[in-house]
Amino acid sequence: MTTEKFNKPKYQQQLEWKRSLDNPEAFWLEQAKLVSWFKQPQTAFSYKDPSKKHFVDWFPDGKLNLCYNALDRHVEAGYGDQVAVIYDSPVTATKKKFTFLEFLNQVKAFSKVLKAYNVNKGDTVVIYMPMVPETMIAMLSCARIGAVHSVVFGGFAPKELSKRIDDCTPKLILTATCGIESPTKIIEYLSLVNEALSLSKYPPKHKIILQREKFYTPIDTRSGDVDWETAISVQKENPDVEIAQLNSMDTMYTLYTSGTTGAPKGVSRPAGPHAVSLIYSMRHVFGLSPGEAFFASSDFGWAVGHSLTCYGALMNRNQTVVYEGKPVGTPDPGAFFRVLEEYGVKVMFTAPTALMILRREDPKGEYRKKYDISCVRGFFVSGEKCIPEIHRWWINHTTGNYPKDPELSIQSFPEIKNISTDHWWQTESGAPITALALGYAKSPSDLPPIRFGSVGFPIAGNNLKILRSTDTDDEDNEKFGPNGPVEAQPGEIGSVVLKLPLAPGTLDTLWRNDERFYNEYFRRFPGYYATGDTGMIDKDGYVYILSRDDDVINVSAHRLSTTAIEEVVAEHPLVAECCTVGRPHEIKGQVPMVFAVLEKTNTVANQSQIASDISNSIRNRVGAIASLTPNNVVFLEKMPKTRSGKLLRKMIRNMVQKVLESKQDPNIITIDLPATLEDPSTADDVWRKVILYTSKNKL
Repeated sequence: MTTEKFNKPKYQQQLEWKRSLDNPEAFWLEQAKLVSWFKQPQTAFSYKDPSKKHFVDWFPDGKLNLCYNALDRHVEAGYGDQVAVIYDSPVTATKKKFTFLEFLNQVKAFSKVLKAYNVNKGDTVVIYMPMVPETMIAMLSCARIGAVHSVVFGGFAPKELSKRIDDCTPKLILTATCGIESPTKIIEYLSLVNEALSLSKYPPKHKIILQREKFYTPIDTRSGDVDWETAISVQKENPDVEIAQLNSMDTMYTLYTSGTTGAPKGVSRPAGPHAVSLIYSMRHVFGLSPGEAFFASSDFGWAVGHSLTCYGALMNRNQTVVYEGKPVGTPDPGAFFRVLEEYGVKVMFTAPTALMILRREDPKGEYRKKYDISCVRGFFVSGEKCIPEIHRWWINHTTGNYPKDPELSIQSFPEIKNISTDHWWQTESGAPITALALGYAKSPSDLPPIRFGSVGFPIAGNNLKILRSTDTDDEDNEKFGPNGPVEAQPGEIGSVVLKLPLAPGTLDTLWRNDERFYNEYFRRFPGYYATGDTGMIDKDGYVYILSRDDDVINVSAHRLSTTAIEEVVAEHPLVAECCTVGRPHEIKGQVPMVFAVLEKTNTVANQSQIASDISNSIRNRVGAIASLTPNNVVFLEKMPKTRSGKLLRKMIRNMVQKVLESKQDPNIITIDLPATLEDPSTADDVWRKVILYTSKNKL
C-alpha cells in the first residue's frame, strides 16, 4: 500500500508499518532483540531461490527454543514466583494458579516422558485435549525437545482426526478421557480417538491419557495406553532432558485448517519468526506489558490458543488465563466478566460470535452489570467479521455508551480503558494482519478513531493490497494485463492479498507439501499471497474485510457481499443473529437468502412482519438490486456453529444448494456435516426449514 492513492501515514502505528516495509532488515532485527537466542541472528531474511519469493527464510542464522523463551528465561531473570498460568474451569469448579517456576518444573517432567517414548527433535506428536493446563504443558514440552506438535480441537470427529494423523504420522498421541462442555455435557475422547486410530494408515503405538475425575476410564495398558500421571512418576528420578536448539526456520508445530479440496491443510509454523512476531504483537498490537493478565476465550485447537494463550503471553511474561467454559451456561452470561474482574485482566480476546450469543442471552446487560471491568484496557475481537451493530452493542454493553456515528473517536476519552476494536488475522498468519494497535498509544490522543466495519490498519510487515477481480469462475486461469494484477482504487471492493515477502511468523509451507502451498496461496495472483477474502481499503488506509471470496453473491452481474446484507439485518431490534447465503436464481443468477434467529427475550414475534421489515431495510440501505424478498427470509431456532462458536455458513450454503438441485427427504440430511458442528439439531433445523422454504416457494 505504498502508493499515492492513500493519505500519508498519520499515526505511530502507520509510521512503524511503513518503516517495516521500507527497511525490513533493520526493523525486524530490532524486534528480534526481544527474543532470547542461543545464536543471535545477524540477517533478517534471505531467499534460497529469488525466483520463488513465497519461500523466505527469516533470521536464517539464528538458533533458539520457544519453551526456553516462554519459561526458563523468566525464571533465570528472577520472575520464577510470578503467576504465569491461571486455570479457571467453571465446568469442574476448579481454580488454580501456576508460577513460572512451577510450570517450568511440570514441563521438564513431561519432557522426560516424551523422550522415554522415543520422541525426538523433528518427530510429530498429536495433542487431542481440552482446555486444561496439561495441554499447554504438552505443547511446551514438545517445543522444549524440538518435537513438532499438532494440536487437534478436542472432540473433532474420528474421520477428521484420522486425516490429520495420517498426514503428520505422529510418534505419539496425547489425549484425555474426556472434554467437558458444561456441567451436564461430557464428550468422551477415548472412543473418538480409538475410532480415528482404527481408520488411520499410520496409527502410533502409544497414547498417553490424562485421567479426568468427571469421566474416569480404566487405562488399557495392554493396548499401548499409558496413564499420564503414571508416565510422569516413572520418569521422576531421571535427569532433565536437554533443551533442543532449533534453527530459526525449523518447524515448531503444524496446525490444520480447512482446504478447498476437502483435505485439511497442515500449516507449518517456523520457530524463530513466530517468536519475533508474537512478542511484537503482544506488546505493540495488544499493548500488554510484562506481568499483566491476558485472557483469550479461544481453544488451544485454534490459532489464537497457540499464538496468544500459550506462546505469546508466556514469552511476553504475561499471566495467561486458561478458561474451560463458555460465554453463557457456565453458569450464566456473566461468566467472562467474572473472569475479567477476578484476575484483573488488562486485555481480552474473543470472537464476534461470543458477542452475538451474549446479546441474545443478556441484551440489557443485567449479568454484565454485576462485575467491575474497569481493569480492562482493551477488548479485541476476531474470527469472523464483527458487524457494526454488534460492535456498537458490545461497546454499550461494556461502557454504557452507545456510539451512533460511523466512527468513534477515542481521542475524547479520559484514558485508555475498555477500548473495543475489531481486527483480522488467519490461521496461516499466526498473528494479527490488521488492527488498531494499542501498544503505540500512551494516551487516547495517540489512537485513531474506530471505524465501524473496519479491522484497522495493516500491522508491520504486512504489505496489504486490494486487487481487482476479473469475475472469472476459473481462478487458475485468471487473466491479467501485461503488468500483472491491477490494484483497486480506495473504496473499491476486490480480493485481499499480501504482497511478498510475507511477514515473519506467517506459514512457511504446508506440512510436507510445497506444491500445494504454492497452488493454494500464490498461483492465483503471482507475487501475492491470496487470503481468500474480499474487502477494500478506504482513502485513509482503514481496511475492511467483507467476506470470504465464496461469500460474494452475484445478483444480475452485481457483486454483493453477504456481510453488507447482514449488517442491515442485524440492526432489526428483534434479530439476535443472522446469516446470508446466495441461492441460485434462473434469471438473476443468484439472490440472497437470510437466515435469522430472534432475540430470546422476544416471546411473541410476527415473523411475517419482521421478514417484511428486513426486506424493506435491505431495499432502502443496500438497494433494490439486492433482490431480497420477504419470502427469502428464513427463521431458525438457533444458528449452526462450531464448538468454538463460529457460524457454519458453508454448511448452510451447501444445504441450500443440495435441496434446490433435487427433491430431498426432510428427515435425512444428504450432505456431509462439518466435523466441528456443536449441536446436530441445528443442522436438522436448517435442513427442514430449507425444504419447507422450497415447497412454499414452489422451487
